[in-house]
Amino acid sequence: MNDSLLPVPSGALQIPERPYLVDSAEQEPIEFSLVLPTFKESQNIASIVQILTQLLDDYLPGQYELIVVDDDSPDLTWKIALELLPYYPQLRVMRRQTERGLSTAVVRGWQVARGKILGVIDADLQHPPEVLLQLLQEMGHGADLAVASRHVEGGGVSEWSAVRRFLSRGAQMLGLVILPEVIGRLSDPMSGYFMVRRSAIIGKQLSPVGYKILIEVAARGKIRWIAEAGYVFRERVAGESKVTWKQYVEYIQHLLRLRFSLWPVERFFRFGVVGFSGVFVDMGVLYLLSDPSMLALPLTRSKIIASELAIINNFLWNDFWTFGDISRRQPGKRQRLKRLIKFNIICLAGLILNVLLLNLFFNVFGIDRYVANLMAIAIVTVWNFWFNLKLSWRVTDVER
Repeated sequence: MNDSLLPVPSGALQIPERPYLVDSAEQEPIEFSLVLPTFKESQNIASIVQILTQLLDDYLPGQYELIVVDDDSPDLTWKIALELLPYYPQLRVMRRQTERGLSTAVVRGWQVARGKILGVIDADLQHPPEVLLQLLQEMGHGADLAVASRHVEGGGVSEWSAVRRFLSRGAQMLGLVILPEVIGRLSDPMSGYFMVRRSAIIGKQLSPVGYKILIEVAARGKIRWIAEAGYVFRERVAGESKVTWKQYVEYIQHLLRLRFSLWPVERFFRFGVVGFSGVFVDMGVLYLLSDPSMLALPLTRSKIIASELAIINNFLWNDFWTFGDISRRQPGKRQRLKRLIKFNIICLAGLILNVLLLNLFFNVFGIDRYVANLMAIAIVTVWNFWFNLKLSWRVTDVER
């Protein structure tokens, strides 16, 4: 019986262009692969396989597969799934004995999958299987990612307690603070019921934490179009719930890991070095223009000229070094002038923000003026870098 088990991939959590270690005869691509990650689901596995098969046989006859990835359940879920193989030719089973975790189980299932579209659904019947057809229709319309959501029209939860509802919404709000560019695109970032186009995540290094993989896919994949379909989260009929406080802690860890991994650290370091050089330009020009022993110009006029020359210095170095790879793909004097104007406007806004923050920290919170100034400078440096990255040097536009 063990000979019928799928091989368990090892190494990096990357989705290959072709299935991992599958016989060449089975490498013909199909339309859809659906992974069912399981642990102690012996009471539900037969029912969910039967329901999914009936749905998909009508919608995608011969063009789908169901992949059960079991974490060596003590109730032998994997063995029960294997016994179903003679009755369900589209079913495949993997037994993992050295790895644990829902998210990695999903990725390992996708690594052996043959589908052009890769999906995941819980095996506990809490995800209504019929919503799969709505998600497949959205993918057919061109979506890169289709998500079953509890927070759009037609969605909801059945019998959740007020505490669990609060934790779910609180987790979403926290995600918007830590990772707004990803969480802001998803109405239900903690959904475990979705599908993604294989081409959108081929070769991407995935490193999910805990039970939720949707955020990882949305953050690291080439996802242009996200579609959503509402569903009502059902109460478990059989088996035991795996929802614990640990899931929420892992969710926060995942958000923080993504935040730091997605932040362009090397580019930010270069931006900081350039900014430091601008301080010397500002101070040197201010001395030459305003000092009584030099040109002795009025202080305000001298400061304006010194600041502008420092901004131009910073722009030239950033354009050549910090964002040089982008600038070289946007050649021409007109493009460079546009970047310089945007850089000036953002730096001016940063100067205003610096003054406001300095006054807030010093006058309202009573922080030492020099410490307050350093805090304001740090915040404004991040402000200047982020908005220049998104506006002056349009990384996303260049990649597109």
